[in-house]
Amino acid sequence: MCLMEKVRLSGEPFAVAHCNFGLRGADSDGDEALVKSKAAALGAVCHVKRFDTQAFAAAEGISIEMAARRLRYHWFGELCQEFGYTAVAVAHNANDNAETLLLNLLRGTGVRGILGMKASGFIPDPEFGHIPLLRPLLGMTRADIEAFAAEHNLQWREDATNALNDYKRNKIRNLVFPVFKEINPKFVEVLNRDMERFASEIPESTYPSGINPSCHSERSEEYIFIINEEDWDGTQPVKQPEGMLIMDADKAGDLVEGRWETGDWIKPLGAPGKKKMQDWFTDHHIGADEKPFVPLMRSPKEYHHILAVVGYCIDNSVKVTKGTKRIFRISVKKD
Repeated sequence: MCLMEKVRLSGEPFAVAHCNFGLRGADSDGDEALVKSKAAALGAVCHVKRFDTQAFAAAEGISIEMAARRLRYHWFGELCQEFGYTAVAVAHNANDNAETLLLNLLRGTGVRGILGMKASGFIPDPEFGHIPLLRPLLGMTRADIEAFAAEHNLQWREDATNALNDYKRNKIRNLVFPVFKEINPKFVEVLNRDMERFASEIPESTYPSGINPSCHSERSEEYIFIINEEDWDGTQPVKQPEGMLIMDADKAGDLVEGRWETGDWIKPLGAPGKKKMQDWFTDHHIGADEKPFVPLMRSPKEYHHILAVVGYCIDNSVKVTKGTKRIFRISVKKD
């Protein structure tokens, strides 16, 4: 409701998209009715879609939370493609950002995980990763949002499941945050300022500047990477420098750049056996918020066979050997 009102006040044209995940029975239907009523009062187009979230989660072997995330962002991308919408705005706020930071830290994370959400980025979906994603409420705490709703006489509905501690995020919100608030009533603002400072102070890695005709670059939300093709005479060091991957170009073939999908697998160089990418991400402490943005190089022969995790490792099948004649060098930096 707050996001809808904020966008209305900005004067920008907009449409509304509401997901009914079918997880709370009549309460879910009540949420849908309220959103449709508010959109109609504002004269805005309202798209509604109902999902069988539990069936999707079971089929994909993922949590309900992750299933809902994947379903909604893919649908948002489909709406943009079908109706020509240029961006998607979501209602993540400062409290959400603080919760995400703590969850990332608790499960183990890289640099990306301590930088928090960005006010703008791209949809975390392999098919629609080029569509801008905006978070207009990211600078507002839940208290700010409640005050705004009261000031503008906005109706809203409380999700009763927020009071339950069935999910990790709810445990952070309901059990940990109250203690933090006792220590520092402004802890949400402090954590959000910390994330902004991390983002401004952490230096970017560098990558080679000698770009030649056999080189091209790709960009994702968080990465810029450059692929150089070079002849190989066997005298160059085989050890791969930090931030760079070296692979046999003939074995790799025409690499296909993409993002993680269910069914992806890799045989990491130097590690025994085949590993699901889902397990590889877990082993390397790459969280759910970061996985959609890690570029992968797919085999042109077998779609789910990952030949390189950009910035991390290559598959054993494309390692450089005495018979190698050409190589790819993949250099990467965080954007």
